[in-house]
Amino acid sequence: MLHGHDGRRQVVIATDATARRQGVQPGLPLAQARAMIPDLHVDAATPDRDDDALVHLVEWCLWLSPLVAIDPPDGVWIDTTGCDHLQGGEDAMLGKLAAQLQALGYTHRIALADTPGAASAQARFGRTPVCVVPSGAQRQALADLPIASLRLDTETREALNRLGLRTVGALQVAPRAPLVRRFGTTMITQLDRAFGAVSEPIRPLTPREAVQARETFVEPIGTAEAIATVIATLVPPVCAALLARGEGLRLADLICERVDGTVQAVRVGTAAPVRDIPHLTRLLGERIDSVEPGFGIEAMALIVIRRETLDVSQTVGTLVAPDGARSHGADLSCLIDRLRNRVGPDKVTTLHPHPSHLPERSQALLPVSGHAEENRQARDRPPYPRPVRLFSPPKPIQVINLLPDGAPRLFVWGTTRHRVRAADGPEQVHEEWWRAPSVYGRMREYWTAETESGERFWLFRRGDADVTHPGDRSWFLHGLM
Repeated sequence: MLHGHDGRRQVVIATDATARRQGVQPGLPLAQARAMIPDLHVDAATPDRDDDALVHLVEWCLWLSPLVAIDPPDGVWIDTTGCDHLQGGEDAMLGKLAAQLQALGYTHRIALADTPGAASAQARFGRTPVCVVPSGAQRQALADLPIASLRLDTETREALNRLGLRTVGALQVAPRAPLVRRFGTTMITQLDRAFGAVSEPIRPLTPREAVQARETFVEPIGTAEAIATVIATLVPPVCAALLARGEGLRLADLICERVDGTVQAVRVGTAAPVRDIPHLTRLLGERIDSVEPGFGIEAMALIVIRRETLDVSQTVGTLVAPDGARSHGADLSCLIDRLRNRVGPDKVTTLHPHPSHLPERSQALLPVSGHAEENRQARDRPPYPRPVRLFSPPKPIQVINLLPDGAPRLFVWGTTRHRVRAADGPEQVHEEWWRAPSVYGRMREYWTAETESGERFWLFRRGDADVTHPGDRSWFLHGLM
C-alpha cells in the first residue's frame, strides 16, 4: 500500500487487491487503515517518479500515433484518427496495444471514443477493460457512469451528490441554468466536451530527447505554398542536428498547431536512415494535401520520432561510402519512401524468402523492410533458375512423347501442341511431409523445356521417391520462364 499527504493528513494513495478485499480503499486516512489491518505494509508514494514513468509511457505510445498526451493523473490520450487501418482495424489495434502494455508489465484499461472526455470516462469507470464507444453514442455510453467520470473537482462532486445527481445521465437531463448559477460553467463545459458539443484540444507531448525544429508565425497561414515554405525552413536544421549525431531519420511528425487550439500531425517514414534535405522536403511536401489548416496555423514543428545510426554521408539519391564507393541503394530507398508515404506503408510489399523448398511456398509477400540488408536479401535469386510467372495451381498437361532422358518431347496444354527442342533437368524436389503425412515420399521432377517456337516452360512430373511405387506420374505446367 502507498500513502501520501492530501494537504491535511496522511491518506492511502494506492492499494493492492488484498488490502481492498479487507476494506482499505484509496482516500482512507492512514491511521484508520492501520487500525483495520495492524500488520499492513506501507510505503511512501513517489509522485515524481510516477510522473516520470508516465511521461516515458506516453513517449512509448508514439509508435501508434503522432498525437499522444498525458491524461492526469494516470492516463494516456492517444489520437488514433487515421491510424487504425495501419494496424488492421480498430479491434486489431486495441488488441495489439493491450498485448504490448501487458508485455511491459502494465495493468491497463482501454477505451476508444469520438472525444477525449468520453474515452477517459469509459477507461476509468466503464464495466469492461477494453471498450469501443460507437461513433456518436457518447450520451448513451456515459449515461450510467458516475459524475466523477467527468473529471470534476471533489467539492463539485460532493455537492452534486447531495442534490441527487450521481450519474452523467441524471446530470444531462437536469436544467442547465440553475446548475450554471450554482456551480459555474466548468461542469457544463466538461459535459459538453465528453459529448462532443465543445471541442477539447489536446496538447501533444514532445519527446524529451527528440531532434526537432519549430516555427511560430505572426499571422496564421493556411495556403499550400505557405506550408511548403515552412517545411523548407524546418528540414535543414533537423538534418544538421542529425548529421552532428551521425544519425538518419526513420520516422518524423510534422505538427501543425491551429489557432483554435487543436493540433494536426502528418507522419512520414523512411525505408532507411535519411538526412538528405531535398528528399525529406519532397516527402513532406507530398503530404501537404492532407493538412487541414482550419481557421489558420499559428505554429509548425518537425519532430524526429525515431532515428538510427547512419555511417555514410548522403547526397541526393546516392550513398557515398567512406572509401568513395557509391551505392544505388539510396535510389531504391527514396522510391520506397515516396510510395509508402503516398499509398500507405502496408501497401508497398516485396518478396521475402520463406523457409520452404517447394517453389510456390519459397517466397512470401511482406511489407518492405526498413533495413536495406533485409531488402537486398529479399531480392536474392534462388540457387536454380525460376520462372518469372508461377501458375497457382499448376496447370495439368498431357505429355505425348518423351525424350530418351525422360524429358517431354511433345506435350499438349489446353488445345495447343508444343514440340520440345531442348530440355534441362531433372531437378528433384521432395514434398514437405511434415506438413501432411499423406505426402510422405512424394517428389517432383522439374524440367525447363524450350519449344521449337522459342517459348520456355517449367514443367514437372509428379511421382514417388520409391521407384517400385512411382505414383501417378502425371505432368503439370508450373510456370513460364
